[in-house]
Amino acid sequence: MMKDAFSQRKDRLKVFQAARERLLRRPAPDRDDLRNINCPLCGGRILMADLRAALYICPACGQTLPMPAHARLENLLDPGTMKERQEGLKTTNPLAFPGYSDKLDRARRQSGLNDSVVTATGRIDGLAVAIACMDSRFMMGSMGVVCGEKLVSLIEHASKRKLPLVIVATSGGARMQEGILSLMQMARTSQALNHFHAAGLLYIVVLTDPTTGGVMASFASLADITLAEPGALIGFAGPRVIQQTVGGDLPEGFQRAAAQLENGFIDAIVPREDLRRELQFYLTIHRKEGRL
Repeated sequence: MMKDAFSQRKDRLKVFQAARERLLRRPAPDRDDLRNINCPLCGGRILMADLRAALYICPACGQTLPMPAHARLENLLDPGTMKERQEGLKTTNPLAFPGYSDKLDRARRQSGLNDSVVTATGRIDGLAVAIACMDSRFMMGSMGVVCGEKLVSLIEHASKRKLPLVIVATSGGARMQEGILSLMQMARTSQALNHFHAAGLLYIVVLTDPTTGGVMASFASLADITLAEPGALIGFAGPRVIQQTVGGDLPEGFQRAAAQLENGFIDAIVPREDLRRELQFYLTIHRKEGRL
């Protein structure tokens, strides 16, 4: 009997030790997860871990906050299917614009990205798709040469592989530090989409807050289906510039998603938590089996 009792205790100790070792091997919580931020609308403090779990929507007031590109891709694509493209492509200072190199270094450190867009292929509910997500943390999602090159490359890949295309846009417009080279990306992306449309393929754009300037005046306005997040600012020039130009007051909610829907510029307003299901619906009814 005594021997059996010792054997049982020894077995329990082994279980306890194994559990203890697993606990000790578990990585420490990400320090960023323990950081608090303030909601710009209600001022409430939000734990970063809670904000990530809520898809970057304020739990207190429902305000939609900027969402990092990789977090969007993780939310939209089937687990394990994402293959990032041209990850190492870096912006330089082609016009030797004063102070631009320092701004680029700061943007890389703050965002962990090499430029304002992440492009990839993957699957949504098993359906192959080419996808790009812009990131406002990198110089307000502005479009320069590298952003344009990554988008054109993705569009051409989608054309070749017969893949539907999804672009989640957010941008302050063309990047002034790259001058005419930045403006040329408007024409490049538009021309690439012209060939894409000629192949009879599906292009869906999701406009988030804000989508303005040269991005809105090029690829962001050329989709077959145009979706927007609630409250997104959508337009070419900002409301303040327009108000100064016309010399009068603008209607309430001017250029916001609800007004754009009412006037027929967008097809639907889709809450962030419903976007994956909405994309799945459009991809299914347009189903053409492409190759990643």
